[in-house]
Formats: sequence, C-alpha cells, structure tokens
Amino acid sequence: MSEWVTKMLALIKSGNLPAALAQIKATTSSKDLRHLHAALDKAQLLPKLQGVETAINDQLQALASPRLSRSP
Repeated sequence: MSEWVTKMLALIKSGNLPAALAQIKATTSSKDLRHLHAALDKAQLLPKLQGVETAINDQLQALASPRLSRSP
C-alpha cells in the first residue's frame, strides 16, 4: 500500500471528508485509487461513505477516458 493510500485512510477515519474528496479528485494514479477502494472495502467503511465511493469511481472513470490535447 502506498503512502498516499495510508494518508487517505487516516484522513477519512478522522472524519475530514471534504479534504479526502478533494485529494481523490486531484489524484492522477488509478492504482492508488483502486488500493484505496480495496482498503475501504476491507475495513467495511464503503457503505457509510457513499460520497467517497462515488468520488473514487468518478475519478477512475476520468482517468480511463482519453484526454483531449491542445496543439502548441
């Protein structure tokens, strides 16, 4: 588990959900997001945190989408 996932778990468990959601929306690593989702599922926290699960799924979908690029 990466350091980011460990910090996110601590942030979520402390109840600072706005900060956790902001960090989830800013991450660029789908691997970390999948690890965070698995850790929350293992701790049985996902049913209580629908907003966090939605943010993780939305960010995973955004990272999987093709990027639009601008020409220089």
